[in-house]
Amino acid sequence: MRAPRALLILALALMAGPALAQDGDFSGFVASLRSDAEARGIARKTFDAAFAELRGPDPDVLARTRRQGEFSRPVWDYLVGAVSPGRIARGQAQGKRLAATLASIEAKTGVPRAVVLAFWGVESDFGASAGSLPTIRALASLAYARHRGSLFRDELLAALQILENGDVEPARMVGSWAGAMGQVQFLPSVYLREAVDFDGDGRRDIWRSEADSLASIAHYLRSLGWKPGLSWGYEVRLPKDFDLTRYRGPLADFTARGVRRTDGSPLPADGEASLFLPGGLGSPVFLITDNFEVIRGYNTSDSYALAIGHLADRLAGGPALAAPWPSGAARLDGPGLKRLQAALAARGLYAGEQDGRAGPKLREAVRQYQIREGLPADGYARPALLERLEGRP
Repeated sequence: MRAPRALLILALALMAGPALAQDGDFSGFVASLRSDAEARGIARKTFDAAFAELRGPDPDVLARTRRQGEFSRPVWDYLVGAVSPGRIARGQAQGKRLAATLASIEAKTGVPRAVVLAFWGVESDFGASAGSLPTIRALASLAYARHRGSLFRDELLAALQILENGDVEPARMVGSWAGAMGQVQFLPSVYLREAVDFDGDGRRDIWRSEADSLASIAHYLRSLGWKPGLSWGYEVRLPKDFDLTRYRGPLADFTARGVRRTDGSPLPADGEASLFLPGGLGSPVFLITDNFEVIRGYNTSDSYALAIGHLADRLAGGPALAAPWPSGAARLDGPGLKRLQAALAARGLYAGEQDGRAGPKLREAVRQYQIREGLPADGYARPALLERLEGRP
């Protein structure tokens, strides 16, 4: 009975204003959390204070579950905002102002300062847009609606744990509609694992402390497997008639096969990489490394990961992308990608959740189908490919 009710709440949310919706079941939902909270050592006083002014799910939060820019917009549109000239200029200015802090963090973690700055810039515009929605309100709304199963229920309990620990005052625990907090947009569970006190004041403060925020980003990336000394990737040019079926291998092998960086610099002699064509043939081409997948560990969107990598390059003084993006190119939206995943799964090429999102699993499945059918194996999920798989002319 919960699923239809959640759908009803979401439908009402699309018509509602910003005020919290009243809901008789919401108090029961809150009560159901109490035993799990107590098992985590969360005092009744902390629990009651967190929910004292909350009477129902926030309809604006529920409405936001239908739209996420990094997943719904073409990668080239997403990059326009994420790697804008203004953001590059602000980031370079912040890099100069915080040079000593960033140098210390880089020396300790091995994560380049430009990469740390890029995350800070994309997540909160260098601390200027960290979000103002109370985290408990956001998470309680999502948990009540069972958005993404039990994920947000667990995050809500983690947020209560943060309050119990006294890491932040309740009024300052704010962030995004999805419960991501502070200048680094950590979910509460990530905060508990990865946030660090770098300024030495005894608190892990990702809301007001720049040093703690920057160091927490770097610490998280190392935990995700960041490899020091390895770039996230490189924009490259492919020679004519390049064999796209050999899309993964040593960087030295790509060099031997005629692949060249667009900025004229040589590719490293060591390391592995794979081709990434986020707009298909005729658009920018990248060789991405394991550190690209580390970036995706922070946010699973390909567009997000490419924005972080390219912004980091620009903050370090690198050039803009050399190749143009496709103009007016047809692309698959979320429902179309879900149909593509289903069609590839029916042929034994795609395994995993059919979530309507592009990513490495879908790229691999598309490539394998393209190779099987003798098509250019660029891994790009274009509408014509779906039509072919579904047997339409």
